[in-house]
Amino acid sequence: MSVSRVLVANRGEIAVRVLNACHELGFETVLAVSDADRESLPARMADRTVCIGPARPADSYLNVGAVITAAVGTGCDALHPGYGFLAESPALAEGCAAAGIVFVGPGPEHLRRMGDKIRARQLARELGVPTLPGSERIESVDEAVELALRIGLPVIVKASAGGGGRGMKVVTDVADLPTVLAAAAAEAQAAFGDSTLYLERFVADARHVEVQLLGDRHGHVVHVGERDCSLQRRNQKVVEEAPAPGIPEPVREEIRAAAVKLAASLRYENAGTVEFLYDANTHEFYFLEMNTRIQVEHPVSEMISGIDLVGEQFRVAAGEPLRFGQDDLTFRGHAIECRITAEVAAEGFRPNAGRITRWQPPAGPNVRLDTHAYEGYLVPIHYDSLLAKLVVYGSTREEAVQRMRRSLRRFVVEGVDTTVDFLEFLVSRPEFAAGAVTTHLIADVLDDFVPVPVAAS
Repeated sequence: MSVSRVLVANRGEIAVRVLNACHELGFETVLAVSDADRESLPARMADRTVCIGPARPADSYLNVGAVITAAVGTGCDALHPGYGFLAESPALAEGCAAAGIVFVGPGPEHLRRMGDKIRARQLARELGVPTLPGSERIESVDEAVELALRIGLPVIVKASAGGGGRGMKVVTDVADLPTVLAAAAAEAQAAFGDSTLYLERFVADARHVEVQLLGDRHGHVVHVGERDCSLQRRNQKVVEEAPAPGIPEPVREEIRAAAVKLAASLRYENAGTVEFLYDANTHEFYFLEMNTRIQVEHPVSEMISGIDLVGEQFRVAAGEPLRFGQDDLTFRGHAIECRITAEVAAEGFRPNAGRITRWQPPAGPNVRLDTHAYEGYLVPIHYDSLLAKLVVYGSTREEAVQRMRRSLRRFVVEGVDTTVDFLEFLVSRPEFAAGAVTTHLIADVLDDFVPVPVAAS
């Protein structure tokens, strides 16, 4: 490949994941860090680090100029943005192109078109991919009220840019719309620098199913199976699994084909994910959005396919054709991922900071841990609360569920509250065992959760 030195423009466990992929491929690595992350685990792993600003994300990880300057100044010929922050920023992709740096992701035209969720919905409709009733860009509160009544309550307010549940609010009463719109716009502006909002009909009793894609610049697009990401809190995913359980095979193939059709129509390059809402009662599905980046939950797809998705990102970005076609891909067994966060589940998943005084993760065959945490790590207040992703594999879903339960029971963290005990409670629920999960299950069962007191230092 034409790549030799890579700037990793992210932090936390995804920085660790990308650094590991770079080292596997023989690349030299430079990590862009904020002042708060100078002594982080990924900073210790990288061949060198370069500081891009203060702890506040807007002054560092979200500063396109600082990131490009860091890449140029350290002689990097490629940049991997991870997920979140600038991962879906057309400005970053364009800045890389202008500086002669390979951007490890789709081109700016794809980032711009599919990063705008309103335009993405329009494309899906043009291709005959089902979408939920919704609106275009909201221009005023009065317009939003009229649209909500026309679409039918409840509706969900969504940010046109970004993802991760930010800028998303459910509305059941039009009287709440002014307040909700203001809050969603402020959240979207802070997270993505874009306050554009739209409305969509909200389906409460539904599942969230997404298809992992890879495309190259030679016109090839394949899917790497689908994932179920229905278990969410505050519209952010908590547990993911692949393949999605309980979907009839003909419908599963329809969902996969719809995702490939969408990406192929764009001649999409690099990794991406098309997300759908799935109604288990009617077996109907609806396009939600496309994520033009690697996602937090990519390990479950890697586990069932044997494909290093981050490694493939680098190969595609360097201009290589995909090394496999759709018929070459087989999916075996079942994988489940639990996101371990520094949060107090019983208090509405309140984030908390502090120093980890004991960190004893599980291990064993078919158990994977993606993390940047360690004993003695000080969880900062400035960033997302994700500490680790615990991923297990089984030859069957039942085997994977049992392995996840055992692994969570063996996961010991002291000094800071985490969601380990809540996740053990969640995957031990009969609904989870039956694969009968929905996007509102966590809200439904949270009051039944009895937390285990965390040991202090």
